[in-house]
Amino acid sequence: MPIEDAVKESKDGVIIDFEVNPGSRSLCIPSGYNDWRKRIEVKLTQNAQKGKANEQLIDNLSDLFGVSNSNIDITSGAKSGKKSVIVKGIEYNDVISILRSKLDDF
Repeated sequence: MPIEDAVKESKDGVIIDFEVNPGSRSLCIPSGYNDWRKRIEVKLTQNAQKGKANEQLIDNLSDLFGVSNSNIDITSGAKSGKKSVIVKGIEYNDVISILRSKLDDF
């Protein structure tokens, strides 16, 4: 799966495109890859109300990539299921490696 299509390097950090499914029974980051939309899929247990799903996404991405919450920002799609997130303080190749290792479990 070409997850590199969902991950882009920028001067400020690494931008990752996600397709978020809030209100799921289980938390799974990442949960797959959508070839058609070229986005990493995630399942969140929090509902999309009052920013709770966005908070859960940022918290879990922070744990996944080993960076602080302040190094992660939603750059687009804050009120949408299709989000782009910038992660600072980590290299592009490390993001690809971490995501690929998690997605290989599926």
